[in-house]
Amino acid sequence: MNKVPTFLGNITSVSGASIFVELTPQVVSGLLVIEGKTHRIGQVGSFVRIPQGYNNLYGIISETAEHSSDKNNHSTSRVIKVELVGEAIGSDFERGISQFPSISEEVHLVTETDLKKIYGTGDLGQIIIGKLSSSDSIDVSIDLDNLVNKHSAVLGSTGSGKSTSVASLLRAIITSHTPEVLMPSARVVLFDLHGEYSSALGDIANIFTIDGEKGTENLFIPYWCVAPESLIEFLCGNTQDLKNKFLDFIVEEKKEFINKNPEINLDPNKVTATTPIPFSLKKVWYDLYKFDSITWNEKEMETPAFAVNGEGDIDNLIPPKFRPPNTSTDGFTKKGGDNRWKKNLDNMRSKLLDSQYSFFLSPGGWSPDVNYKSEKDLQDLIKSWVGEDKPITILDLSGMPSEKLDLLLGSMLDILFESAIWSRNLDAGMRLNPLLLVMEEAHRYLSVENSGLSKAMVRRIAKEGRKFGVGSMLISQRPSEIDETILSQCGTLFSLRISNSADRSRVKSAMADSLSGIVDSLPVLRTGEAIVTGEAAKLPMRFKFRIPKTGQFPNSHDPQVSKSWTNVRKAHDFKVLVSAWRSQCTEVK
Repeated sequence: MNKVPTFLGNITSVSGASIFVELTPQVVSGLLVIEGKTHRIGQVGSFVRIPQGYNNLYGIISETAEHSSDKNNHSTSRVIKVELVGEAIGSDFERGISQFPSISEEVHLVTETDLKKIYGTGDLGQIIIGKLSSSDSIDVSIDLDNLVNKHSAVLGSTGSGKSTSVASLLRAIITSHTPEVLMPSARVVLFDLHGEYSSALGDIANIFTIDGEKGTENLFIPYWCVAPESLIEFLCGNTQDLKNKFLDFIVEEKKEFINKNPEINLDPNKVTATTPIPFSLKKVWYDLYKFDSITWNEKEMETPAFAVNGEGDIDNLIPPKFRPPNTSTDGFTKKGGDNRWKKNLDNMRSKLLDSQYSFFLSPGGWSPDVNYKSEKDLQDLIKSWVGEDKPITILDLSGMPSEKLDLLLGSMLDILFESAIWSRNLDAGMRLNPLLLVMEEAHRYLSVENSGLSKAMVRRIAKEGRKFGVGSMLISQRPSEIDETILSQCGTLFSLRISNSADRSRVKSAMADSLSGIVDSLPVLRTGEAIVTGEAAKLPMRFKFRIPKTGQFPNSHDPQVSKSWTNVRKAHDFKVLVSAWRSQCTEVK
């Protein structure tokens, strides 16, 4: 009889990284008391240790069953299936195994002393994010370098504690929940689609909102930073001949801006439509309207045949008007434009006048005036997003028109990633100052059916971001709707409670480790509890995120239905509601 108190049983079968262990009768009760603590035996997700001389192999229990040793079921034994995940050589633990165990070798329970050897590290780059579910005295830490460089995803059904867990995770990354150890040079940009995180991270974040709510800054996305083809399609639709002329006028306007601003120090002949140089969108609209509808006073087409007071107004978006063609000698007017783009240009004008797009099409100090002067340039925009005093920037997109979310979010990703590419050898670049992009509601723009700019940018960041110092973190309640190629690029997965079988299957296929038993426990995880697996985790583990302090919870809590419905009924003023709706502002003025 084995006298070692941690002894569980012997290996009966080895199949690749999976082994089967027959438990000794002494632990058939399912309980062991070691080091003054009670341990449950055979729990799915718990660890075991296999001594190999100076080395120790470690594995995770994925299944447990009862096995009959004869036909009459007179003799039964408990059998567990273990997935091998790593080994400790001396006191140094690392993932992967260099040798496989043999039949009949002993398997032992992992005690807290062993767990501390695996998890209990205070090394630089190890960020404590919570406590191990099986032992609340063990801190769970992840590797920050691998988390950012090799991308990650936080997945969980509605009500699983996803938003609170993300807020806790980001706070841990920046402060390890201890304000005095704030990482001063951290760069995190959070794209907040529902305006949830301002209340949770406001003390360590600069917040930008479309309507400039109290305590926030105005969010602007200059149209001239957007991919021109996408901008044209948004404004005018997909008309190829109009698109070609539009691009020509954009290039002309950008060249003129450079000529009027020599401090930019750029050769106008090298300018293309994609060069991020300011230009007047109103001027381009006017020139297109004029080109499309112009008539001439003479056959040589030298003088436009404006109607009386018909020159229009660029700033007020009043189109030019021309006399109709006339072939008679008296009042001769030669036809110029074909008037084939009028509908498209009227649509463009209506968007330029629409106040809900002003953060994009009238971007404050980033709009050049009639003299081709602009108060702010691209460097001011990038600095406001990643170069300010606080480590996190929250870009609150909750007031953004939902049908244009893909274009605008994709444009912001494009701005940040292009800045990383072209600054890779500079002190201000992302290689020396890595950037983490956190994207909420990822399934909305990264689905298989979606083919927009956001998806194209996230794909590119997932494949190339590590080379330029840009990492991504996707957050979603429907992993089955996220493009499989993108999800497979996420090196670290945090899986909270997931009830839907299709979502669980997608998570299982994305996990590098063959831990089906652990994945099958996703539906029964507690709120705020998760399984982390992948590059940033030393081992796949089930853990509980740290609970944020009072005042650090996101604004995503459920309404208190039972309490609210029992209150005395009030006579509400819905005029205030309509006013907030019309003004696109959630605060009462």
